[in-house]
Parts: sequence; structure tokens; C-alpha cells
Amino acid sequence: MAKGFPRIQRRLHWWTAVLVAGGFTLGLVMRAVPLRDLLSKFLLFQAHKTVGLMVLGLVILRLALRVRLGRPVPSAGLRRWEPAAASLGQGLLYALLLAVPMLGYLTACTAPARVPTLFLFVIPIPSLIASNSHLYALLRVLHRDAAFALIGLAVGHALAALRHHFAGREVLLRMWRG
Repeated sequence: MAKGFPRIQRRLHWWTAVLVAGGFTLGLVMRAVPLRDLLSKFLLFQAHKTVGLMVLGLVILRLALRVRLGRPVPSAGLRRWEPAAASLGQGLLYALLLAVPMLGYLTACTAPARVPTLFLFVIPIPSLIASNSHLYALLRVLHRDAAFALIGLAVGHALAALRHHFAGREVLLRMWRG
């Protein structure tokens, strides 16, 4: 196994991180915009949906590459439990990276107001399930809570990488430079 991650995996990792942060920020901003500013709200929702669909696509690609290329051997100097903890954390991150966009898509599908989902503001994404106000209320909360959990776990992931970096381990450098 390789010591570091291949360039494509590193780039997809950082693109995913930027898109998740951007999508989360868009989610907060779009909720704060008053309904009277309907055009801005619509555009923010479409941008949020586009980012979510992009994250979903990137994560599926990342998982396929991980199956194909594997992952590097653990960094030297880690305690015995740390690779297992990292694997658990990464598994949870991947689960949330898949769940949050899928919950967002299902939330949009079940919304009482039939607002289309336009990928990149122009490509219509079909709704695979019907509008359902009760399911919408549940999915909306699940999407929001899963998004906050994803951000919390991602921040913990980043802090752990920084902790290892400042302890002289190559964990962060392997994802930064390979």
C-alpha cells in the first residue's frame, strides 16, 4: 500500500470539504432570507441544491476510488487505537456525506410547494416521490440535524488532523501533498 493518497483522492477530498462548507453556509443564509425576497430565496435554494447534488456525486466517486485504490497504510507513531478511531470517524463522515444530500433531495421532493430542483440553475432534476407535508416535516428536520452532525464531525476530523500535524505526524501532509 502507498504511504500517501493519490492526487485524485486528495483533490476530491478538498473539493468535497469546500462544497460541504459552502452548502452548509448557503443553507443557513437561505433560511435567513425573508420570503418577501422571493427571487433571492429561490436562487439560494437552487445553489444549495446544486451543491448538495455535487457533493453526492463527488462522494460516490470518492467511494468508488477508495474501493479501487484502497487507502494508505496508517501513519507511523499512532497509538494502537487511533487507526480504528480514524476508520470509525471516516465511516461516519462518508455515511453523513451520502445521507445529507439524499435527505435534502427527498425533502425537496416532498415539499408542499412544488418548487423545481434545477441543477446548475438550468437542468431540472425529477422528483421521484410525491409531495407529502407530513414526510416533508420529518425529512426537513432530519436533513438539518444530519447537516449539523456532518459539520460537527468534519470539524472534529480537521482538529484531529491538526493535532497529529502539530505532534509531528504526517497525517495532514499525506492528504495535502500525498
